[in-house]
Amino acid sequence: MVEKDKVLEVENLNVWYRSGALTKQRTHVLHDVSFTLHRGEILGLVGESGSGKSTLARAILGMEKDISGTVRHYTKRPQMVFQDPAGSLNPSFTAGRALSEPLLIYGKYDKKEIERRVRETLKMVGLDDEHYDRYPHELSGGQKQRLCIAIALIQKPGLIIADEPVSALDVTIQAQILQLIAQLEKELGISYLFISHDLNVVYQLCDRCLVMKDGYIVEQGDVETLYDNPQHPYTKELLRAAE
Repeated sequence: MVEKDKVLEVENLNVWYRSGALTKQRTHVLHDVSFTLHRGEILGLVGESGSGKSTLARAILGMEKDISGTVRHYTKRPQMVFQDPAGSLNPSFTAGRALSEPLLIYGKYDKKEIERRVRETLKMVGLDDEHYDRYPHELSGGQKQRLCIAIALIQKPGLIIADEPVSALDVTIQAQILQLIAQLEKELGISYLFISHDLNVVYQLCDRCLVMKDGYIVEQGDVETLYDNPQHPYTKELLRAAE
């Protein structure tokens, strides 16, 4: 693909964590990670807990400081959707207030335009006007995650990083949220880095997949090839576990 189709480019990314106030010991947690994410693509990132998936997400968003390598963004305002929707929402904000906040901070829109965009975005994620004045404790788990997706969408990002966005939900609600993510990708052309430990979910949703183990990308490719003909022993192990 040509450069204008790129949304994100990561080259030889390394991340270290520091531990010990006195020794300032560094632990190398991501090793020479390289990949490209294109416009309108859903790229899966799979691996067991502790493999480095969330660290990579934070590094992409500039939340990790002890790094080397290159992260290039070709789109504005990348956003993140987290695993636990309840923990991502301010319990004292209604849905309408939570969605309005980024636009108020941006300072470009008047009150009428903000309310229009908020109601439009609620509808986009499958919530109704009746949810506008509801607080998080008045929403179901699936509704909370729809609201978190709406908060990410309200700033019209080109890239959303979704970190295990359905793992805290039951199977039926998971399917609904996955359908919503796929629908938004088609309608809005949003690109996703979709982080999961569940290869069945990644196969269902994603175009390509990165497999991460111990901070390394050990295999990557389109999902059909990766699932039908895995090359790395760790990918084979994950697929056996998913059967």
